[in-house]
Amino acid sequence: MIQSQTYLNVADNSGARKLMCIRIIGIGNRAYGHIGNVIIAVIKEAVPNSSLEKSEVIKAVIVRTRKELKRVNGIQIRYDDNAAVVLGKKGNPKGTRIFGPIAGELRQVNFTKIVSLAPEVL
Repeated sequence: MIQSQTYLNVADNSGARKLMCIRIIGIGNRAYGHIGNVIIAVIKEAVPNSSLEKSEVIKAVIVRTRKELKRVNGIQIRYDDNAAVVLGKKGNPKGTRIFGPIAGELRQVNFTKIVSLAPEVL
């Protein structure tokens, strides 16, 4: 569960290292974001000489959360960190590589490009 002011790692090679969630985009006044939700975030730490800079406001999609994800078949999946992938225009990822495992639920919310770049889909 990601809420406002939550820090997230970046799971791609876009140039950002750490993000802080500002707002969860969705229906109504949602308090928490889960895997597959798009958030508005600010970059808190970035790689030098990259296209993204510190304090830049961007959109990202949540790909991992420490709070367990419960599936219909009874399996629970929990990750070691909170992570997101930076999105560019038209909802495509800015980076060309994805690091770490990614949940298969991203396929259901039309982030198939992220799923195809990921090394491991759970």
